[in-house]
Amino acid sequence: MNRSALPPISNAGLLRWAWRQLTSMKTALILLFLLALASVPGSLLPQRGIDPIKVRAFISENPTWGPILDRLGFFEVYSSPWFSAVYLLLFLSLIGCVIPRVGVHFRAMRSAPPPAPRMLQRLSGTRTLEATASTADVLQTIEAALRAGRWRVVTGPQDEPRWVSAEKGYLRETGNLIFHLSLLVLLVSIGLSGLFGWKGNVIVREGSGFSNTLTQYDAWGGGRFVNAENLPPFSFTLEQFTADFERGKVERGSPRAFEADISFQAAPSEPLQETLVEVNEPLEINRAKVFLVGHGYAPVIKVIDRTGATVFNDAVPFLPQDGAFTSTGVVKIPDSKPQLGIQGLFLPTAALDAVRGPYSSFPAPDDPAVFMSAWKGDLGLDSGAPQSVYRLVKDQMTQIGLKQLKLGQTWELPDGSGAVSFEGYERWASFQIAFDPGKEIALFSAVTAMLGLTMSLFIRRRRVWVKVVQRDGVSLIQLAGIMRTSTFEDKDIGVLAEDLDLVEQALESAGQAHSPDASEEET
Repeated sequence: MNRSALPPISNAGLLRWAWRQLTSMKTALILLFLLALASVPGSLLPQRGIDPIKVRAFISENPTWGPILDRLGFFEVYSSPWFSAVYLLLFLSLIGCVIPRVGVHFRAMRSAPPPAPRMLQRLSGTRTLEATASTADVLQTIEAALRAGRWRVVTGPQDEPRWVSAEKGYLRETGNLIFHLSLLVLLVSIGLSGLFGWKGNVIVREGSGFSNTLTQYDAWGGGRFVNAENLPPFSFTLEQFTADFERGKVERGSPRAFEADISFQAAPSEPLQETLVEVNEPLEINRAKVFLVGHGYAPVIKVIDRTGATVFNDAVPFLPQDGAFTSTGVVKIPDSKPQLGIQGLFLPTAALDAVRGPYSSFPAPDDPAVFMSAWKGDLGLDSGAPQSVYRLVKDQMTQIGLKQLKLGQTWELPDGSGAVSFEGYERWASFQIAFDPGKEIALFSAVTAMLGLTMSLFIRRRRVWVKVVQRDGVSLIQLAGIMRTSTFEDKDIGVLAEDLDLVEQALESAGQAHSPDASEEET
């Protein structure tokens, strides 16, 4: 016999089915795993909002995969469409999972413990005592002992058999709900930061200043509802940067301290103030924080063309490549004829190896030197295509020569194109300036989430019943309990045994019950 075709599902029915699937706990766990998985690239790859210099260097070193990863948003993971999609689905799933449970738990908190089961002796761990006092006195003693232990207690009706029901551990589910609600609040705080927050990175040399305008940033990103024209009008100047490194045999070269002496103004009309910015000790101005995130060297390069005119004389920030601050940089001189380009390798403490070549043996400027490669030709700046200031386009250029310069030395270019001098060096510091309106909410939700998780893990919800029955003219007290947890391990049984011991000891202390003899128990 042919089965009749199922009726087509309506649009409303399809939406209800989709909502049930989305709000199931299984889906929430899958989405949470996907969110954690989507966060992995943000930890492994440099992020443009944190360190745009490393992002540019990564793309330059990986010309094949770098642009592909950039188009897919792997250098801006937390603002990418695919990460946002998982984030929003998890948010909706948690709402559908948690909010209905709040009402159910509220009703459970107000409800009384259930009456004692009819066949109480079938529960594992049931104990039996003989009553030596009246049933009313026994029940009164039990109720008082349980209430003293912060149990919610209900006494049965006056007809036989008489019983007492008690329940404890409601805060276990409360902690579970607090944990999940805190996750919701945490997601909301992340959303607030993404919509109304902004952050940018800038490199500032010693003696140079920064004004909080969009054009001053090396990289800047803001939320959907952020207007870059309304940034707080503060400014600061890097007066001096100090770095100290370990010189002992143990951990030689490890950083000991980074300090940036800064003078700042909260607004153009505000007085000038001075402060010290260190790692994890940012400067806060108008609710925005200025973090010290990196530093390096800027060698002062002077270039003279073939006519004897000085066409370049400035400090150029070089990017560190290792822990000893072996740094690379580029100098472009479009005003010279022909145009000149210099690739440089700055070494704070210069060393030379037959295998490694030139490298820095220590991060402090003990013996600074610059290894230069000079090129002449067309820099390609007139084509209109954007170029990185840290990369030299050599397609239409010819190499002139190579040279190592110590501090104060000059290199006369071999073909008479001019001269290059290493005049000195300056320090630069990299700052991240960020406004995050959701950070306080995120901190609060993280603390409450830990509190709720602790309550959920360490509080046990359990029930205890005490029943007084008449058997062969003897009043027997039956004690039993049950652990209302998803797992019933040995440690849970131990907790339940302690609860039954509480009742038994209260009765024995009052002289109202005793354990039956072995012969009586066998009978």
